Amino acid sequence: MSTPLVVSVYGSARPRPDHPLYLQAEHLGRLLGEAGCTLMTGGYGGVMEAASKGAKQAGAHVIGVTVGLFERSGRRSGPNPYVDEVIRYDSLSERLLHVVTRSDAAIALAGGIGTLSEVALTWSLIQVGEIKPKPFILLGREWDELFTLYRGDGAFITEEEMKLWRLALTPEEAVTQIRNWWQRGQGV
Repeated sequence: MSTPLVVSVYGSARPRPDHPLYLQAEHLGRLLGEAGCTLMTGGYGGVMEAASKGAKQAGAHVIGVTVGLFERSGRRSGPNPYVDEVIRYDSLSERLLHVVTRSDAAIALAGGIGTLSEVALTWSLIQVGEIKPKPFILLGREWDELFTLYRGDGAFITEEEMKLWRLALTPEEAVTQIRNWWQRGQGV
């Protein structure tokens, strides 16, 4: 690979530095940085800050995709201090589309409504072929439980569509899945 893979990390803005999810995201970011990846997040706090911090500690380039809507409303004051490159959009929908479509892989940690929208859009755009298949990893057993429950009897979501994402239980497993995908030449 001549250029680093860009990996989007999705997750809640709410965890603080002493929260287990923050620590997990920081570890994930460090592993991605050590693997030579560029990290892309929504650019703010919580999981986004933690992953950015870990990636930065490993010497990786960190992209934060921010949104004027949040800053104008006072919901966020600006990107976290670990971001090297800020890409700013006025609307949340533009930001969402960027983090979903302009990465080579995506990893989702636990989160709220925003994280769920990132996950749903990634899954949907891969399903309909608007974006090419890529490593799309859901980190944590709760994702498998949620989507298995949502799938129900399979009348509306096929087994093949369930295979468009992969479950990882640890940050190490998530990074290994990304490496394996690209080593098999699926990213070419």
